[in-house]
Amino acid sequence: MSPETKVCQNCKGKFTIEPDDFGFYEKIKVPPPTWCPECRAMRRLIWRNERSLYHNICAFSGKKIISIFDRETKLTVYDRDIWWSDKWDPFDYGMDYDFSRPFFEQFKKLLKRAPLANLGNTNMVNSDYANHSLDCRNCFLIYASMFDENVSYSTGAMHVKDSMDLYKVLKSEQCYEDVLDGSIYRTHFSYDSDECMDSMFLTSCLGLQNCLGCVNLRHKSYHIFNKKYSKEEYNKKLSEYNFGSYKSLTDFREEYKNFLKKQFRRYAFIYKSLNTTGDNILYAKNSKMIFDIFEGVENSKYLYHGGYGIKESYDGYGVGLRTEFLYEGVDTGADGSRQLFSVLNHGCLETHYTYMCYGAKFLFGCVGVRDHDYAILNKKYTKAEYQKLLPKIIKHMNDMPYTDSQGRVYKYGEFFPIELSPFAYNETILQEYYPLPEDRVKDYGFKTKEKVERNYEIDIKAESLPDHIKDVDESIIGKAIECLHQGKCSEQCTEAFKIIDPELQFYKKLNFPLPRLCPNCRHFQRLKKRNPMKLWHRNCMCGSTGSPSTTAKHFHGGATCEVEFETSYAPERPEIVYCEKCYQAEVY
Repeated sequence: MSPETKVCQNCKGKFTIEPDDFGFYEKIKVPPPTWCPECRAMRRLIWRNERSLYHNICAFSGKKIISIFDRETKLTVYDRDIWWSDKWDPFDYGMDYDFSRPFFEQFKKLLKRAPLANLGNTNMVNSDYANHSLDCRNCFLIYASMFDENVSYSTGAMHVKDSMDLYKVLKSEQCYEDVLDGSIYRTHFSYDSDECMDSMFLTSCLGLQNCLGCVNLRHKSYHIFNKKYSKEEYNKKLSEYNFGSYKSLTDFREEYKNFLKKQFRRYAFIYKSLNTTGDNILYAKNSKMIFDIFEGVENSKYLYHGGYGIKESYDGYGVGLRTEFLYEGVDTGADGSRQLFSVLNHGCLETHYTYMCYGAKFLFGCVGVRDHDYAILNKKYTKAEYQKLLPKIIKHMNDMPYTDSQGRVYKYGEFFPIELSPFAYNETILQEYYPLPEDRVKDYGFKTKEKVERNYEIDIKAESLPDHIKDVDESIIGKAIECLHQGKCSEQCTEAFKIIDPELQFYKKLNFPLPRLCPNCRHFQRLKKRNPMKLWHRNCMCGSTGSPSTTAKHFHGGATCEVEFETSYAPERPEIVYCEKCYQAEVY
């Protein structure tokens, strides 16, 4: 079979379906997609609200709850403990399949009726303000995180303790303002660095101790801006920087930013992987276009944020934990197989178009079903009835497809229509990875949530905060501090924020100044450090004009390197990008 070029139903751009792709679609018995990979990713992410939390009322008990669903959605929302209990039955909301109406119209009605859990959390202790998280204790405003203790204001933190303001950091402790790092200890303001301790402002470093402002170093100590110092010289120089001062810290950020511009960069971080493209990948095999994926991914494509045993899976965000034959999923996996078109679906087998279903088998178009088999639109069937009805429904979806307000056609094989999502563009992580101007948001058919007038009584403006942490006392706790952005950015700014007691003790212990931005705006500053989840075909820049390398020791000698690769560094960006061989020749 040869590759086929298709025109995306959504953006009208061309995309290619490879022979291996056709093989995968045949295995799971779905038609090839009519949307390009990027439009499919955007369509999924409009279903993932991580950070927008609201006050709501449990429809079962009347209790006040924190929820990802705003009350204006008019969805039926239960406190999570009740939702997981046997106090209600999802089959009470079952519907007969109506062959006179498109399937997605019927699913929309069920989604409005069936109870939904207020948050996507499991086993969270003293961690009410969190979402899409698992097995965490004493955490505050964390998202998409697992196995953490005493962590705040973080996303994608896994096996982390006593830390704050992190983005996708693994197995670390006592860290602050780090992005895409692993196994670090008392390391701060760093990016793409591993196994480092007692260091700050690192980029693409490994095994450093007591280093500051370094790039591309391996197993070094007492370096500043990649220059070696004695222990005594290092400590003296470090004290002169005075990082307890907000002004001094800000000045150093600019100094380090200018230093970074002159350094070469690795085309991608792909560790112990074979025949794999993407970025920030550990232990993958025969996988393409995957990002932020960890451990044991094989024969998969278009996956973002997940891992730990994924096989033969395409198109997912927040997926993994021993799953196979997953297709078009958001927060899906966990010992599941053949989970197709799903949101918040774990431990299931042979499911199609499901939302918040767990431990179930053979479901089609269900919401909130747990530990049951053979159901369609939350109505139970015998095995024989289900097997007889399923092909008829698939045929009906093709014969009577759903057409949305933009004229896009949804037959069987398409993910949930954008307009069925309970979330607006500016509530979801879609805006984090695919920021769009306002007119394009409307062109795609995404809803926009109107800005809420907060009218906070501000106790202190950010610019009026003490410059040095030593001048801050406990009276700051609980005060309403105006965010420096004042709500004028596009970063889900909360306009004001408060300092809580453990947070203040954390800053004092590390000798760092108070932040001037609210937690959401700080999150978006960290996002700006990472590359987009896109790939461009480029050549290694080693030996080209402006390249700082000593090419004589490289495999290509004094000539320009001719290695080609797929990288998340766009061609118009200023960074000098090396292939793996040239990069390793310089850093080891």
